Amino acid sequence: MTASTPPAFDLGMAQKALESQPFSRLLGTRVTEFGHGVATLELDIRPELQQQNGFVHGGVLSYAADNALTFAAGSALGPSVLTSGFSIQYVRPAQGAVLVARAEVVNAGRRQAVVRVDLTTADGEGGEPTLCAVAQGTVLTV
Repeated sequence: MTASTPPAFDLGMAQKALESQPFSRLLGTRVTEFGHGVATLELDIRPELQQQNGFVHGGVLSYAADNALTFAAGSALGPSVLTSGFSIQYVRPAQGAVLVARAEVVNAGRRQAVVRVDLTTADGEGGEPTLCAVAQGTVLTV
């Protein structure tokens, strides 16, 4: 490895980066997949993450989308990245046992990546995941 070659950014390093975020620790978010332009984040759905009707709050979905797209882009661009912007479309109310945000890089250049995120919920009993939101964003190197 030369001085200009960055160290490998693997699943263990991704989890450490996530754990360095106080808000992510508060939510109990986990990185379950990371690398080659893909990242999956999961968090257990608990009552304090729900809005008044018992659905996962949109802010929690937005947080999950933002972090997942940044981690996916980081696996392609390197660890020093920030979200430039993203949009989210809520498909149906989110409810279940686990929220899953799976992000995949659509296109990456040297300094920028465009990423798509599917947010699903799982019932915790092996049933089919339910799509609850879709997001797309742009991530830039710092």
